[in-house]
Amino acid sequence: MTGPLRIGVVGAGNISGEYLRTLSRAPGVRPVLVATRRAEQARAAAARFPGVRAADLPELYASDEVDLVLDLTTPGARPEVSRAAIAAGKHLYGEKPLALSTADARSVLTAAADAGVRVGCAPDTVLGTGIQTARACVERGEIGAPVAATAFMTTPGHERWHPDPEFYYRPGGGPLLDMGPYYLTALVLMLGPVRRVTGLASAPRRTRTIGDGPRAGTTFPVEVATHVSGVLEHGSGALSTLMMSFDVWDSTLPRIEVYGTDGTLSVPDPNSFTGDVRVRRAGDPAWHTAPVLGGYANGARGIGVVDMARALAAGTPHRASAELAYHVLDVMEALLAATETGDGRRVDSGFPLPDPVPAGTRPEDLFPG
Repeated sequence: MTGPLRIGVVGAGNISGEYLRTLSRAPGVRPVLVATRRAEQARAAAARFPGVRAADLPELYASDEVDLVLDLTTPGARPEVSRAAIAAGKHLYGEKPLALSTADARSVLTAAADAGVRVGCAPDTVLGTGIQTARACVERGEIGAPVAATAFMTTPGHERWHPDPEFYYRPGGGPLLDMGPYYLTALVLMLGPVRRVTGLASAPRRTRTIGDGPRAGTTFPVEVATHVSGVLEHGSGALSTLMMSFDVWDSTLPRIEVYGTDGTLSVPDPNSFTGDVRVRRAGDPAWHTAPVLGGYANGARGIGVVDMARALAAGTPHRASAELAYHVLDVMEALLAATETGDGRRVDSGFPLPDPVPAGTRPEDLFPG
């Protein structure tokens, strides 16, 4: 590949502005088109970024200006976008989760392999200084051998702030598929692939009411579990306890903690690129904050696309890989299946561990000269 990776963005919702801000400033990439089913949304998104213009979907897929399709649509729309992008010979990078099911994901990855194009997937927050430092601490043996971990994501629900929240409560949504990828990706980068899961789930409220925006007061049905608890057995033997909930009004729970034979690691919010990593080793009188040991400095949404552009140019693997995203989807699918049957489920997928991001790496360092 010569020249910047040219990007066509499909979807112009809340998250598109964050991606376009990053990609408009980063070296090695250039957003050129934005398309969505709502033409006025595409025009509004494109107008904010010089050099970006609105297009319709067939035009974007067919355009010789586009090397990679960035899919920022809701989960239900992703199979159609993936198929169209790959059929047009474009690389693909999407928001999480990778697909609605592992069956859908396998068809996407098979089609991409046949077409000779790459697939990447969020979250790229794990490439920031927070999770990369935590990973480095584990790999350096700062807390000894990992024994267990906990991960908690609790909120009353996204309908309080999102103007169109229904998709969070339909198949493909729920707290596990929506927020679980951040937490599970962080856990498997630190502790390795998951081999077995078990869990339970519930949906205490059968309807939700939109709390903000022009549709405030609108009530809609809940079609998925909104509180999911699980235990994950990693191949290393470590056990992770997971709770993902849209039913908790407030809590003082940590985001993620990792417990080792010689100490404890406190991990920052995996939905953020930064945050202090705190360590308390056996015998320490108090917690201490670890120095930054890895991660993209000033990371923001879209850095995974920039990393993928670097990898395409160099002919090396990209870090926010489809294999990693597939494993996380496989874990979530198995956990939800376990909540239905009450038994344990095996997880047979794995992934190649991506290279760590060296400390102090900036986007401009990826394309020297």
